[in-house]
Amino acid sequence: MKNKKNQKKIKAVIFDIGGVLALEKKPKRLFAKVHEFGVHEFMIDKLKVPLDTYFDALDTNYAYAIEGLISEKRIVPVIAKNLNTTPRKLRKLFKKAYKLYFKQNKELYKFAFKLKKQGYKIAILSDQWYLSSPVLIPKKYRKRFNVVVISCEVGIRKPNPEIYKLTLKKLKVKPAEAVFIDNRKWNTLPAKKLGINAILFKNNNKIFRQLKKLGVKVNEYAGILKEN
Repeated sequence: MKNKKNQKKIKAVIFDIGGVLALEKKPKRLFAKVHEFGVHEFMIDKLKVPLDTYFDALDTNYAYAIEGLISEKRIVPVIAKNLNTTPRKLRKLFKKAYKLYFKQNKELYKFAFKLKKQGYKIAILSDQWYLSSPVLIPKKYRKRFNVVVISCEVGIRKPNPEIYKLTLKKLKVKPAEAVFIDNRKWNTLPAKKLGINAILFKNNNKIFRQLKKLGVKVNEYAGILKEN
């Protein structure tokens, strides 16, 4: 009976990108365990610069870019100059790096689009900067979501509660009517405080199981749930 009530209540499922819809590929080197460090390692190798020099070149501008506090037009030339390269080469290398170290979670995308066909609203809520967003969120997928909220585009980043509120507002749903999926616990906590059903991503099968417990229809994925 509980599942039936939840089934009526859940109206939207919100997905993070990095670590959820875009999965990190296994790093070739053991020390590349930190989120996105593989990308930065690639950049350091290709630009032939020391690690300290590379991160000094990014400085606070990189963090500002994720939050949309500095424009793409301004930050790319600055970082390129700091790394003694051109904006064009910098863009090209970052694009290659993100493609190399991340892969699309096609199964979860397929599941999301199935949910949409069933009447659920689906959304993306992710912290990205200007050079990661186009690669990690391909247009062919992005346009199929009801709502897309990217930190560098809206001027807020997780775990600021305002970005969750903005997503709910765009979806036109109440907190209890939404499910948020993220691979970082510190990003799920603010969502929970707002009353959103937050799920920490481990793998696709666990997500299917947890969504089913909330009453979300999983349809053809029911077989996977039983097997696991």
